[in-house]
Amino acid sequence: MKPIGFNNSIMTEKIQQKLSDSFKARWAALIIVSITMMMGYFLTDVMSPLETLLEAPASQGGLGWPSSDYGVFSGSYGLINVFLAMLFFGGLILDRFGIRFTGNLSCVLMVIGAFIKFYAIAYMSPDGTTMVNIPVIGAYTGLDHAIKNQVLIASLGFAIFGVGCEICGITISKVMTKWFTGHELALAMGVQVALARLGTALTFFVSVPVATHFSISAPVLLGALLLVIGLLLWLVYDVMDIKLDKSAPGANKLAADSDDEKFHLSDLGLIFKNPGFWLITLMCLCFYGGIFPFLKFATKVMVFKYHVSPEYAGIIPSLMPFGTIILTPIFGTIYDKVGKGASLMILGSVILTAIHVCFALPIIQQAWFAVILMILLGVAFSLVPSAMWPSVPKIIPMKQLGSAYAIIFYIQNIGLTLIPMFMGTIIEKNTVNGVPSFAVPMMTFACFGFAAVIFGIILKILDARKGYGLEQANIKE
Repeated sequence: MKPIGFNNSIMTEKIQQKLSDSFKARWAALIIVSITMMMGYFLTDVMSPLETLLEAPASQGGLGWPSSDYGVFSGSYGLINVFLAMLFFGGLILDRFGIRFTGNLSCVLMVIGAFIKFYAIAYMSPDGTTMVNIPVIGAYTGLDHAIKNQVLIASLGFAIFGVGCEICGITISKVMTKWFTGHELALAMGVQVALARLGTALTFFVSVPVATHFSISAPVLLGALLLVIGLLLWLVYDVMDIKLDKSAPGANKLAADSDDEKFHLSDLGLIFKNPGFWLITLMCLCFYGGIFPFLKFATKVMVFKYHVSPEYAGIIPSLMPFGTIILTPIFGTIYDKVGKGASLMILGSVILTAIHVCFALPIIQQAWFAVILMILLGVAFSLVPSAMWPSVPKIIPMKQLGSAYAIIFYIQNIGLTLIPMFMGTIIEKNTVNGVPSFAVPMMTFACFGFAAVIFGIILKILDARKGYGLEQANIKE
C-alpha cells in the first residue's frame, strides 16, 4: 500500500502537468498580458505622428515646441529608469513580491504617468519656460537651454509611465516563462512582440485623425483610457495566476524557495564577466537605437523629404510595425526549428544599415520609395528581436536570466533616452529656414546599424568558440 503522501504528490504533479499543458489556459494568459503591453506601446508612440503639429505655432493649432524640446520629451521616457536605475529596483521587486504585485504596480504607474502627460498637454500653457542645465550630457542632448514648462511636466509624466512600462515588460517575460516553459516559448515571445508592434502601428493611423478632429491632447487621453483597460485586464490575469498557484501549491512553493527565484549580488558579477552577454546587449542597444528613435522623427522625414501630406505622413511609418506583426512569429518559428540565430540578427542589422543609408541619400524622393524602405525596415525589425530574445537564455544560465534581462533593458533605456534627445538637436542644427536636411541624422542612424552588424559578427565568432548554440535549433528532436 502506497503512502498517502505519495498519492498526494502524484495527484499534485498530474494537476500541475494538466495546467501547464493546457493550450487554452496558457495562451489566454499570454493574450491578456500582451494586450496590456500593447496599450503601453500605444501610449509610448502616440505623440510620434504629431511632431509637426506640436512644432506648429498656436495660431495653427500647435504648441510651438522646437525640435530640441520634442527630442527632450521623446527621450524622457527612460530618464527615471536610467538615472535612478529603476529597472534594477523593478527586478528586485519582481523577485521579492512576485508577478501579481509587480504587474499591478507597473500598470498603475503607467496610468498615472499617462494622465500627467495628458494634463500637461491639455491644460498647461506652452508659453512659460524653465532653464535646464544637466552637466556633461546637456550639450549633447539639448538639456542645456530654456525648456517649456509644459514640456517638462509632460516629460515627467512620460518618465513615470516609462518606469511602469519597462517593469511591465520584465514582468511579462517572467509570465511567459512561468506559463510556457516546456512549450512554445519562442513563439509566445514572438506573438507578444507582434501585439506590442500592433500598439505602435495603431498610433500612426489614429493619432493624427483624432488630434485633427478633437484636439492635440485627445490621442494622449485615448492612450490613458486604454491603459485603464489594460490595468483591468491585468487584474483578470491575477485571478488566473492565483488559480495556477493554487492548483499545485507544493510545486509553486518549491519554486518560490529555490535559489533560481532569488536575487544574489554574486550573479551580477557572473553576468558582467560573460562576453556573450555584453555582445548581445550592445547589439540590442545599437539595433534598437536605430529603430525606435527613428520612428519618433519618421513622420517629419515623410513630410519634408518625401513630400507626404502631414495628415497622411504617419501612415507610411506604420507599415513597419504592421509587418512585424506577421513576420516576428514566423522568424521565431524558423529559429525554433532551423536555428541560425546569430545569422538572423546579423542579416537584420545589415538591412537596417542599408535602409538608413537610403534615407540619407538624395535619391528617389517619392512616397512609393519611402513605403518600400519602411516595409524592408519591418523585415529587419522582425529578424533581430525574433532571434535576439530567445538567444539570451542560451548565453545566460536560468538562475541569472532575470537579472540579465533587467540589465539589458536598463542599457537599452540609456540609448532610448539619450539618442532621441541627441537626434533632436542634430535635426535642429541641420534645419535651414524651417526645412530640415536628413542626410546627417540618417547617416547617424546608419552608424548604429553598422555597429550592430559588427557586434553580431563578433557574437557569431564567439558562439563558434564557446558553443552557446545560437546557430542551433531551439527545438530538439
